[in-house]
Amino acid sequence: MRWRNSSTHYGLTSIALHWLVAVAVFGLFALGFWMVGLNYYSSWYRTAPDLHKSIGIVLFLIMLLRMLWRFISPAPGPLASQGRLTQRAAKLGHGLLYLGLFVVMISGYLISTADGRPIGVFGLFDVPALITSIPDQADRAGLVHEYVAWALVIFAVVHALAALKHHFIDRDATLRRMLGFNAD
Repeated sequence: MRWRNSSTHYGLTSIALHWLVAVAVFGLFALGFWMVGLNYYSSWYRTAPDLHKSIGIVLFLIMLLRMLWRFISPAPGPLASQGRLTQRAAKLGHGLLYLGLFVVMISGYLISTADGRPIGVFGLFDVPALITSIPDQADRAGLVHEYVAWALVIFAVVHALAALKHHFIDRDATLRRMLGFNAD
């Protein structure tokens, strides 16, 4: 398997980035859902949010890399069996997933830095608080973070169901390409 995408196949780099982001998104969602129920006396009360923030910052960097990679190694073209409506829906769906990811990550950053403190990332480096002047910043960003995270996860499930539909009903190579199998 090649590292770069070809006109008909995804390369190993795109496949790895796709699945890494998918695992991170669902892992962060589960962690976030669990940690909001923690009380002050839980041993995870401080650890879980720190872990959530650190993974979120790393995911942001991976998403920047993923966007750069799309310019360096463009995605393969659509399958010949896919109509114009399917192609447009796929572009719109991918665009909404990317937008949702960045909105969730930026709103998470705004929540975490609202008090002016930087975000520590696994104790390796800090991300400074650059924006702290939005009125009720933590509360407003918190609502955006929560609602867009739910929308993102629901839409990611729809995305996965669409891939399964392509595989089992349409019997095309959409899913096989993203799993790294030969699409022929």
